[in-house]
Amino acid sequence: MMLRTLAALGALALAAPAMAQTAPATVTSPDGHLQVSVATDNDGRPFYTVARDGKPLVNPSMLGFLFTDAPKLQRNFRIEGSSTSASDTSWDQPWGEWKTIRDNHKELRVRLRETTALGRVMELVFRVFDDGVGFRYELPGQPNLKTAHILDEMTEFSIAEDGEAWWIPGSEWNRDEYLYNRTPLSSVPLAHTPLTMKLADGTHIAIHEAALVDYAGTWLQRVEGTRFKTVLIPGAGAAKVTRDAPFVTPWRTMIIAKDAPGLYMSHIELNLNAPNKLGDVSYFKPSKYVGVWWEMHLDKSGWGSKPVHGATTANVRRHIDFAAKYGFPGVLVEGWNVGWDTAWFGDGKGFDFDRPTPDFDARLLADYAKKRGVALIGHNETGGSMSHYESQLERAMTFAHDHGEHVVKTGYVADAGQIERVGPNGEPMREWHDGQFSANHHLRVLEMAHRYQVAIDAHEPIKDTGLRRTYPNWVSREGARGMEYNAWGEPKNLPNHESNLFFTRMLAGPMDFTPGVLSLTGKGGTPLLSTEAKQLALYVVLYSPVQMAADLPENYEKHLAAFQFIRDVAVDWDETRVLNGSVGEYVTVARKARGGSDWFLGAVGDDKPRTLTVPLSFLDAGKRYEAQIYRDGDDADYRTDKRHSIVIEKRAVTAGDTLTVKLAPGGGQAIRFKVVK
Repeated sequence: MMLRTLAALGALALAAPAMAQTAPATVTSPDGHLQVSVATDNDGRPFYTVARDGKPLVNPSMLGFLFTDAPKLQRNFRIEGSSTSASDTSWDQPWGEWKTIRDNHKELRVRLRETTALGRVMELVFRVFDDGVGFRYELPGQPNLKTAHILDEMTEFSIAEDGEAWWIPGSEWNRDEYLYNRTPLSSVPLAHTPLTMKLADGTHIAIHEAALVDYAGTWLQRVEGTRFKTVLIPGAGAAKVTRDAPFVTPWRTMIIAKDAPGLYMSHIELNLNAPNKLGDVSYFKPSKYVGVWWEMHLDKSGWGSKPVHGATTANVRRHIDFAAKYGFPGVLVEGWNVGWDTAWFGDGKGFDFDRPTPDFDARLLADYAKKRGVALIGHNETGGSMSHYESQLERAMTFAHDHGEHVVKTGYVADAGQIERVGPNGEPMREWHDGQFSANHHLRVLEMAHRYQVAIDAHEPIKDTGLRRTYPNWVSREGARGMEYNAWGEPKNLPNHESNLFFTRMLAGPMDFTPGVLSLTGKGGTPLLSTEAKQLALYVVLYSPVQMAADLPENYEKHLAAFQFIRDVAVDWDETRVLNGSVGEYVTVARKARGGSDWFLGAVGDDKPRTLTVPLSFLDAGKRYEAQIYRDGDDADYRTDKRHSIVIEKRAVTAGDTLTVKLAPGGGQAIRFKVVK
């Protein structure tokens, strides 16, 4: 340990000659491999470094704040004191990818005080895990900092070497619904988080944030080389964040892994969030659903009354019958309420959230669904008008509760920076989807929803930062380019889109991607860039506790053999293992059904044929399984009509066996491992 500490301090000195003014305060990960050091330079500016086994991963990176109405917090600091502590606990999720989460970390707390007359105090808290680091600012109440009007943070991530990066742009009109770029890290401009990178030595790092509460989200802007700084996402006023002291910021996080699978296996985001504050959320049951949705993206019907209304009593009843016949507990209905015939995009003030259209008999359908063992899933599209939605929020949740809807899908369709809200004096204001107002809005929705036993699946949302631990009725969200782009997107989602998502967006949390389009057909009969087997594999690869079977009912009845996997696959898990993977190329995931003995495997690739060797050591020892395999046919190829070529077969396996998983171009493989009694 001492040798590693000395090596890390030596590396710090080499990276910043004559930089440190004070002896660094340090802390190591529980396994001793990662080390964080905090010091101040000759100008009294605080900075931190991160090293692994003595090798720098993050060079000296500055910390601090810019205010709109006060001198910045950055210079003239001295370390007034520091302390370390350790914690090793476990906690259970009510639902999720793992039942039990271990939280094993060491903490470094550093107290800094200005040496100027203002004498302001700032505390830095670092938590170091075996697989990464989280840190945040804590600003105590004090005479010279009662209310902070924050223009920006001065938080840096100075990555020690170049590598590859996978990213989507920040500050663009389409929020976070972009295909991923793969460039040198030193070429990234302004990016959303998570930002995933692979350094030259093979180390993988993903930078993100956790516990985004009453604060603005961040983008990452490259300053020079491989040095990045956070950019707080704007609000309607000059200050991007306004907080009364004392307060804490969200955690800035870095998952650090030796390979791509290690990124996904990290629990840092969840562990840096506060425990469940809602209590019992057993009203939410993880499940699959069908619904009135894909047909709208195909222009077979619409959300409004013209030319063909989708959410009619007859059409919804047909979907309820289909759900009951094939064992789906939920039916999503979009376009059921008044307001869709207005110019609602970016201006949803015409929506009523408890008034159905005349051709949608909400009471009849709720009762009919209940008799058939099905529940409706509500849909509250706001058109980005958050204040308008809040004015009807209790009415909306009362309506959902009274009609047996335990899940409501919310939507915020508006260009970035065009969220509507009413200011303190009734004036119209515009906000960003990831700004401070939006962060607070989503929590207000969750708290009201919980009062009426409703869970929320947010689309066009604020970014996911692990708050499902604190608010476990926040069950899923969109927040990336989903299946609807396969209907009308130009281009459609590329063959490597999902293997990109797994190591980028999915590091933040569940995504309602809406998989399972077995027809492989978008708007106008255009082909999806996928094989049929890949659509099945997505149910295991892209996690959500609410999983849609997105295709039209009549299409599933043309593909009943493949549809069987969608019927069988679980949505709630005791255990998850990432068996192999490379960002944007391929990934294989195994998950064990919550409270059961079945395991499920999903593998997806890119536009190349791939052969993967998969040991089955994750299976329970001493048990025999029937592997129900749904694989690409030998001639399958997303570029031809053979995209539908699929082989369904069975074989007996045990934990001692190894499978060869072949993926066609644009392909995938899905397997159910069922215990043989």
